Amino acid sequence: MLKTFTISVAAAAMALALPAAAQDREERAEQAFAELVEGRTAGEPQSCINLFNSNRLRVEENVGLVYERGDTLWVARAQNPQNLDRWDVPVIERYGSRLCRTDVMRTIDRTSGMFSGVLFIDDFVPYTRIEDEAEG
Repeated sequence: MLKTFTISVAAAAMALALPAAAQDREERAEQAFAELVEGRTAGEPQSCINLFNSNRLRVEENVGLVYERGDTLWVARAQNPQNLDRWDVPVIERYGSRLCRTDVMRTIDRTSGMFSGVLFIDDFVPYTRIEDEAEG
């Protein structure tokens, strides 16, 4: 009887801890996003962007894909940002000259080269430094 009770209490504690862990991941994702775009203002979202230098495209942990061009950061938030970490490298099958949210995307682990996940993103949003807008 005591063994059954202990197992039940442990199971209940695990069930309560899962939503807290998920909430913690969401908070980390929002904090990472806020730090990334701090001091910048958002522009009009676009489903595709021109990618002039593909080595500037990176996975931002707990956020999504980020492409830096000049003073602008193009951010495409992942639909499951908690699945992204700093070791992920994007592998993208592009179907045209532009990078689009509908392109097939997956990630591989930087250290092992193994498949680490499928990447689904939202539109690319340009974030430009606020100081630059006042000058221009």
